[in-house]
Formats: sequence, C-alpha cells, structure tokens
Amino acid sequence: MWTPDVYQGAPTSVTAFMAVASKAASFGAFLRVFMEGLGGLKANWSAMFLLLCLATLILGNILALVQTNVKRMLAYSSIAHAGYALIGVVATGHMGNSSGIASVLLYLSLYAFMTFGAFAIVAMLRKGGIEGEDIEDFTGLAKRHPVAALLMLIFMVSLAGIPPTAGFIGKLYVFMSAVEAGLPWLAAVALIFAVISAYYYLRLVMVMYMREPSDLSSTSPRMVMSPALSIVLACAVAGVVIFGIYPNPLVNFAMQAVSALK
Repeated sequence: MWTPDVYQGAPTSVTAFMAVASKAASFGAFLRVFMEGLGGLKANWSAMFLLLCLATLILGNILALVQTNVKRMLAYSSIAHAGYALIGVVATGHMGNSSGIASVLLYLSLYAFMTFGAFAIVAMLRKGGIEGEDIEDFTGLAKRHPVAALLMLIFMVSLAGIPPTAGFIGKLYVFMSAVEAGLPWLAAVALIFAVISAYYYLRLVMVMYMREPSDLSSTSPRMVMSPALSIVLACAVAGVVIFGIYPNPLVNFAMQAVSALK
C-alpha cells in the first residue's frame, strides 16, 4: 500500500526510477540469495514465492482497475508486473531449470523500456503545462498532441502484453517457464489477469483517442521536449518495438547471464 502513495507524491523521474531500477535490483538480490545461497532449500521457499506471486497478481491488477490517477494506476500495475516476474522464480524453485531465471531477467529488461517510456510521457505533459497525472488529463490527447498519444499508445499496449510488442514477449517467456516447470495452471491464472489488465491500460487509450478534447485553441499548452527526455523516449519506443519483433538478442543475453548464477 506504500507504493501508490509514493509513486503519486514523488517527482515523475523519481517514480520511474523506483518502478524500474529498484525492482530490478530487488529481483537481482532475490535470485542471488535464493538461487545460490538457499538453492538446496527450493522445496521450502518455492511455496512461499508461489503465494506471493498469486497475491501480487490479484492485488495489483484488481486495484489498478479503479484508479483515476495514472501514476497510481502504474503503481498497482508495477505490483502486478512483479507478480509476472515472480512466475519465473516459482518455476525455477519448482523444477530447478534455468529457463525460469532467464525469463525473469528478460521480463525485467523489457519492462524497463515500456515503464520508462510511460513515465516519460507523463513528465513531458507536466513540462508542457498539462497536469498529466489524472486519466482525464489525457482526454483528446490524440488531437492535441498526436505524437505523445501515439507513444503512450505503444507503451500501454506493451504493458498490456499485446503483440507485437516487448510486453508480449516478456509475458510469453515467463508463462512458458511455468508450463515447462509443470505449472500450467499458474500460467493460466496469470493469463486471466493479463486479460483483466488490458482494461485499465486500454481505458487510457480510449480516453486519448475516442474523447473530444475540451480545448483545441491556440492557447492550448504545447509540448516541451528536453534533450534528455527525447533520448529516453527514443530508446524506450525503440526497445518496445524492436524487441517485440526481434527479441532473440535479448533472449540470448538473458540465457548467457544465467550462467553467472550457476
């Protein structure tokens, strides 16, 4: 419950850092401690992670449905995405195969692109004089600022796990790791909540593209792009699109990284 309050109250750049960097670091610590230090006790801790995985999937996705603030919605979404990543940890603990660890590393890498991109759009709207945090602030964005709306569309579709984006590849590999570990029911449960998550992501897309903006006059705020923000957005959208179509380089890199944990 700490996460949405801090995500909403912190500056957007700090929120993006917490959503991506701190999550990646914590999962790195999980993998080191439980794979190397407690690898012989997998039967004991895998059940704990299974319960934690289910709790995060349910809590994150259900509470994200009722949010009206984009940063709070992304906060609960990040909880749900931690649940998807935990599927790989559970799969590794259940069967001890390396594909589970690789799927976690791959998922976190792809999650970084789409999350940094989404928060960059929010930051860009704030710099342009638009509040940019409430969902209603995105009303008619496709007509006011079509480029920003298109980029946000790409990031929302990827977070929802719709092909051919990086988010789909990330979910595909963690679901496959669960199936390979003999846990097809877990993959099915995660798939159901992935479908549920499409509602709150695509709701934002609907607001941008299917509602009329309240003001299209010449006094409407203009986008303000800094060089750093432009670089972040360019890297984020490139990662989401390129790795969604051709993920093999990142998949191979994740598989090679697993060898460091053996």
